[in-house]
Amino acid sequence: MPSRLAFDRRHALAALGSLALAPMARAQQGFVPGQPIKVLIGVPAGGTQDVLTRAIAQQVRDSLGPLIIDNRSGAAGRIAVEAVKTAPPDGHTLLLGTASMMTMFPSAYRNLSYDPVKDFVPLLNAARFELALTVHKDVPANTLPEFITWAKAEGDRLSFGSYGAGTPSHFLGEMLNRAAGLQMVHVAYRGSTPARQDLMGGTIPVYFDTIGGAQQMLPSGRVKVLATSGEKRSPLMPNLPCFVEAGYKDVVATAWFAYYAPLKTPQATVDKLRVELTRAVNAREVRQLLLQNGMYPIADGSEALLKTMREDTTRWAGIMKAVNFQAND
Repeated sequence: MPSRLAFDRRHALAALGSLALAPMARAQQGFVPGQPIKVLIGVPAGGTQDVLTRAIAQQVRDSLGPLIIDNRSGAAGRIAVEAVKTAPPDGHTLLLGTASMMTMFPSAYRNLSYDPVKDFVPLLNAARFELALTVHKDVPANTLPEFITWAKAEGDRLSFGSYGAGTPSHFLGEMLNRAAGLQMVHVAYRGSTPARQDLMGGTIPVYFDTIGGAQQMLPSGRVKVLATSGEKRSPLMPNLPCFVEAGYKDVVATAWFAYYAPLKTPQATVDKLRVELTRAVNAREVRQLLLQNGMYPIADGSEALLKTMREDTTRWAGIMKAVNFQAND
């Protein structure tokens, strides 16, 4: 007759086996409309990415279910990426990926724990955005030429903030350093919210923010915006020059937000998510809200998104090599 200890051990092993099989069983069941969909975002709450996902959530509530934002900040967003990589592939856990996570980090980090192309299913490139040179109100410059003159005089005593090391915000500052002969020292923040707080408070004099973030700060009267980072003037800030227009032809930085599912998500689930997310981004209310927050709605499908990823990965790799950048793993 088996001992009670052996009986308890068999039950414990059976229970552990059930827990291990639960994610697989859930994935096999497929997507369940009406059940919550968790969208992981790699920065603290309150940023532009939250605005985008909340706008989409309002549009897909009836067709997909509630979209719940899960802000997993830390490790420059890699914590969020890794969590989605290992999530059950059932359509109920998605990643809002950024240009940094999916096209810059492969060159920035020697030991990246994920492959942006091989480990995820691209769903939709939702929105594109540009950046802006934003300075504290006490900086003695009201135009880009005045800023360059002042920054040269400051030398390496001048620091600039970014919303993360190895991001477009970071490399826009590095590109301007190279193009204009500046020596600004980089200060990386964990997301845009703390960087904006320090800029408005005067802790840091210069910050390369998204255009939407810069627009949000302007009414405070604590900041000035001097230039934007597209290849031509931004229709959201048409009175400001872009760096290209001012003679810095290589100082261009645009980025994007795209949705991804874990690898092996069933094709039927992928198709449903892609259709509904595309419909949401193209909704008039969402497009208007995105433009108001400095984003251009694009709703590119998987093939266009993959093409953008390949092109951007090559471009950013060249820039990192030129500035001799290597992130700390």
